[in-house]
Parts: sequence; C-alpha cells; structure tokens
Amino acid sequence: MTIADQIINFNKNLEYKGNLPNGFHVLNPYLDNPETIQVMEEFYQKFYNDTKPRKFLIGINPSRHGAGVTGVPFTDTKRLQSECHISMKSAHTHELSSVFIYDMINEYGGVKEFYNDVYINSPFPLAITKETKNGFINANYYDDKQLFENVKPFMIESLKQQINFNIDCSHVFVLGKRNAEFIKKINKETNFFDKITALEHPRYIQQYKSKEKDLFINKYIVALKSND
Repeated sequence: MTIADQIINFNKNLEYKGNLPNGFHVLNPYLDNPETIQVMEEFYQKFYNDTKPRKFLIGINPSRHGAGVTGVPFTDTKRLQSECHISMKSAHTHELSSVFIYDMINEYGGVKEFYNDVYINSPFPLAITKETKNGFINANYYDDKQLFENVKPFMIESLKQQINFNIDCSHVFVLGKRNAEFIKKINKETNFFDKITALEHPRYIQQYKSKEKDLFINKYIVALKSND
C-alpha cells in the first residue's frame, strides 16, 4: 500500500466514540460532507502516492474552517484550489493558519517538494467545537482538563496508526508550545518519538507576529530541512 492508501483508509475510518465534557462537540468532516472525502482522496493521491518516509509536523486538532471542511490539515478551500489545484464546490473557507502554512510551503519549494518531505496531521484529527452563548467556537483538545483526559486514549491510538505511515519518528515538529507540552506528556508514556521540536503555531504568528512572519517561515524551513 502507498502512504496515500493508508492515510485515506485512516481518514475514512475515523470515528470518536468516547465521552466529552458538557458543551464540547466533535465534528467529523468525512461524515458531514461527501465532497470532503473526494477532495481528501484527490489530495493524498496527488502528493503521497508512494512509500517514501516523511517528517511529521504535528498540529493540535483541525479547525472547522480548515481541515474541518477540506479534510486536509491546515488547508482551507482557497489554498486547496490556488496551491494544490483541487476544487471544492460545496464549501468556501478562509483560515488564518492555512495562509501561513502555504506561504511557508511556497518558500520551502512548493507543494510537491514540501509534501514529498513532510506529513501534517494532528493527534486528534477531528474538529472540536465548544458551545457558547454566542454559538460554536473552535476548541483545542487541551482547553479543558476533562476534555484532554477523555480524548487522550483516542489521541494515542491515532498517533500510533499515523506513525505506521512510514513516518520518521527520530525528530518530529509540534505546532504550538502548549501543544508540545501535551505531546511530550504522551511521549513519556509511549516513546513514539526520539526528539520533539516545538514551533510557534501558525495562528499565533498570523495574529500576533505578522510583522515577523518571514523570520518564522525561515525558522520552520531550517527546522524541517535539518538532518539531525
């Protein structure tokens, strides 16, 4: 099986059956929109149709406007069309993190070169939302102590399956310093990864450090192209 075959199979079988604290919900884009499966399959067949090992860039959990719609991590429908040349007719989304990731990918050498080297996904690869009096907002798996305890077994099993996609576990890269703290906790139990490097999260960079964006792009590229 190619890496594409394995990822597609993994995504199609994603289902969270565990408990959640009151007010939290899990969104599964592959159940909510049939076109999500189509574009996800097209993406992975286009960029991962081989058995070459990849470095692992580990996010938090998908946003409802990025992978929560497209099924492709850190990829909104705009970047899916403009950078990956895959169209999605049933949804139109713009996501801040996606802007940074694809600016970085272009500096890296473009989508073909980047995805030939790197696999991006999350330990909890489904979107989480929190209900508020003003509607639903994106939530992170670590926002609530009970939420983390509930989803932790699912996260460990998810990571276990993903590293079997011929992922290089000698050195992984985690997006967000708080995310890295939790991944390190999990790694103490599982010993999945030899070395973990934390990188600033794309959303944080776009919102608070946009003037220094080029410095962060360079930091990502130096880290991902290192051989240690």
